[in-house]
Amino acid sequence: MSEELQLRAEPAVEQVHRAAAPSTARRRLRDELDRLTTVRAVLESEALDQETEAESVGELSSIDQHPADLGSETFERERELSLLEDVEAEMADVERALVRLDRGAYGRCEACGRRIPDERLSAVPAARFCFEHQAAAEVIGGLET
Repeated sequence: MSEELQLRAEPAVEQVHRAAAPSTARRRLRDELDRLTTVRAVLESEALDQETEAESVGELSSIDQHPADLGSETFERERELSLLEDVEAEMADVERALVRLDRGAYGRCEACGRRIPDERLSAVPAARFCFEHQAAAEVIGGLET
């Protein structure tokens, strides 16, 4: 095969990504915010943020409870509190994405300015970075924006 025909036969390396319409992006972000609000409500309904550790383990005294049981309950409480913090951080990310949408910056990588593929925005509506820069951002000492 000639070099010219071979070049035409090879798939294009760079794909063109279409951006979702702002109304579609806003719907995705609102849906994600609704989902996260529901998750937060479930976690809060367990009164995690209002109970002390002693109240949450359900004993009047920690003396009659085996230390391993107390450790397990403490671990579970810490895990649930961590989940609540993660959900609240994700909600803040979605709120910031809505601000970027209003400013016309939504769907652009904050590091390089290239358009973030719609497939990525469908999966992670509040994405701030393209695939390449997301990996760099996840490395300790990665991207500063």
